[in-house]
Amino acid sequence: MLLLCFALVLLAAVLLSSLAHRTILSTAVLFLVAGFALGPDTLGVLDLRADSPIVATLAELALFAVLFTDGMRVGWADLRTAWRLPGRALGWGLPLTLLITALLAHYIAGLDWPEALLIGAVLAPTDPVFAAALVGNDKVPARLRHLLNVESGVNDGLALPFVVLFLAIAAGSEDLHLGELGLELAVGVVIGVGVPWLALRLEKTRFFAASTAYEPLNAVAIGLLVLALGTVTHGNLFLAAFTAGITVATFGPRQREAFEHFGELMAELFKLAALLVFGALISIQFLGEISWTGWVFAIAAIVVARPVALGVSFLRSGLSRTEQFAAMWFGPKGFASVVYGLLVLESGITAGDEVFHLVALTIVLSVVAHSSTDILVARTFDPARTAAWHHIRRRPPSGGPDSASSAASKAAP
Repeated sequence: MLLLCFALVLLAAVLLSSLAHRTILSTAVLFLVAGFALGPDTLGVLDLRADSPIVATLAELALFAVLFTDGMRVGWADLRTAWRLPGRALGWGLPLTLLITALLAHYIAGLDWPEALLIGAVLAPTDPVFAAALVGNDKVPARLRHLLNVESGVNDGLALPFVVLFLAIAAGSEDLHLGELGLELAVGVVIGVGVPWLALRLEKTRFFAASTAYEPLNAVAIGLLVLALGTVTHGNLFLAAFTAGITVATFGPRQREAFEHFGELMAELFKLAALLVFGALISIQFLGEISWTGWVFAIAAIVVARPVALGVSFLRSGLSRTEQFAAMWFGPKGFASVVYGLLVLESGITAGDEVFHLVALTIVLSVVAHSSTDILVARTFDPARTAAWHHIRRRPPSGGPDSASSAASKAAP
């Protein structure tokens, strides 16, 4: 039944995609709303619960695919050529967003510090897919689009170690084994770097070469091997995926280009399926279980945490006010936060259910708010509109001295 529902919603999304591109309609919102409507506590078409095996499996596979393709976007060459603005967003904006969100969670929602820091890490990553009209609009300044793309491509992976660490701390001191945690992360990095590097080196030898038809599958094979080895060795799959994507982008630009479009479509399919499942876990009853302080926290996490953090990060950055506003506002709580929230729920920590409720509410409000305003903000960068506005502002009033001199000049021979 899940496959049938996903296929039908996907077909509807494809047929409406052109309309969505021109309006505030969002594909992500469509899948989220569809999941909400078809969920067990609404229409009951999808019999899904948070502890259903398909939820955890789909979430892990989807996040692996998304992090792998995110890493592909940010090879070291890309980061070296235009790192100044993304560096501010990641070096200052990400930790400040985490800390401000944690403060809000502690003082507004009443969470203890371990859980507050955990929810800060879960909600720190951003996803430009929910603001596609801004990121994909050529009228928006290239440096702003590059900033949002690189930031969102990197911050999923950067937030991951903090999620793992704070989740271990929240689980209790008896379960906190920093040595094992460090080993898990290190093994993930080694696999993520070693497997792609070796595969790309082999392809450059005279004994091996990928045909044109199979070249897009090269990166797929590398990703599957990283996934399999990470599972067998108990390395961190998500960190392995992210570093593997960066390694391919760095050492295999040809393989990266061949895989780019195909890989993004695969990641998008996984992402939309996970959003459908995530929507099915939410209901009116679910939202009603959240206290008014939880609603205040969710709104503050969207309209306070990132805007303040990015406002500080971009002081004297050279960005215009409009660009700064767009960067501050468009920090949608996206797909990575969905999966990190599910990981918290599955962990079994005492406050796991409360944290998941707050994360889910924040993501829902963020998806709706950001997906509904990206078109409007993108229009503020339209050169034609800006030129017309300046023309109206600067045009002298009729009958003024400028108009009189103009009339005299026309009358002069």
